[in-house]
Amino acid sequence: MIVRETPGLLTLFLEIRGSVIRRIYPRVLIVMALSALVVWGHSREPQFIPLVDGAPFSLVGIALSIFLGFRNNACYDRWWEGRKLWGRLLAASRDLARQTMVLARQGGIATGTRSRLVHLNIVFVDELVRHLRYHDRLNQTAEATLSPEEKELLSTTRNPPDYILQLMGETFAQLRCTGSITDIEFSLFDRTLGEMNGVLAGCERLRNTPVPFGYTLLLHRTAYLFCFMLPFGLADVLGALTPIAAGVVAYTFFGLDALGDELEAPFGTLPNDLPIAAIAKSIEISLRQALGEADLPEVPKPVDTILL
Repeated sequence: MIVRETPGLLTLFLEIRGSVIRRIYPRVLIVMALSALVVWGHSREPQFIPLVDGAPFSLVGIALSIFLGFRNNACYDRWWEGRKLWGRLLAASRDLARQTMVLARQGGIATGTRSRLVHLNIVFVDELVRHLRYHDRLNQTAEATLSPEEKELLSTTRNPPDYILQLMGETFAQLRCTGSITDIEFSLFDRTLGEMNGVLAGCERLRNTPVPFGYTLLLHRTAYLFCFMLPFGLADVLGALTPIAAGVVAYTFFGLDALGDELEAPFGTLPNDLPIAAIAKSIEISLRQALGEADLPEVPKPVDTILL
């Protein structure tokens, strides 16, 4: 996610970092080069480079703008839903730590068990980041918290976050069997674990269910055809200014298309994706503070205005 102050007028036009221009500038340059070629060719051999009326392009451009707007709204809804899911995870993790700490102070949960549960919560959040971004390396908390057998099972399971939730559920079940917590308290913990499982399922749904490919393909093809045909409708009116006008239109359409691609998959590592690793680190800091630990991780900071 891009984290920066609102740029000034000059900076707004010159800023490159975080912009989609890096991804689309080759296509924009191709459209501008084609426009220059059309203008030059028509001035030399008008019988071979015919020009057309620009009215149909206006109608197609309006329709394409509406369709791109619909797609970008759908992609932003996915991005925002992902952010709300991680907000729910932050709240559920704090709730679980608070509930565990309260019972520990009352003598219901031993200090070692309390510490393991909170650290398992940290491992769950980190494993969710790994799961969504297809990373392989275990973090230090998982290495220190899990037994060799648990780490072996974690490395072979297809859903590591769900396995961590199972470990937490088994721990609470053992506490209920030994009488350390009551049935009502167990029900409270189980409800919180259910909330965390709901976040996991929601994130997996967003990751595994993209916007329908046929809809995206139609918009891609229409945008390309429109931008490549546009010079033939502008050259007769704008003349030498056609490459500039066509470049602005291509930047707008290709930029909206590329931005929709980034927002469609909110858990990736592109500049406009959600900073789930930073959110996970914030959750870890909160949980370690709840345990009273003094050696806390650093608060995540943007690198070149990008927070991942």
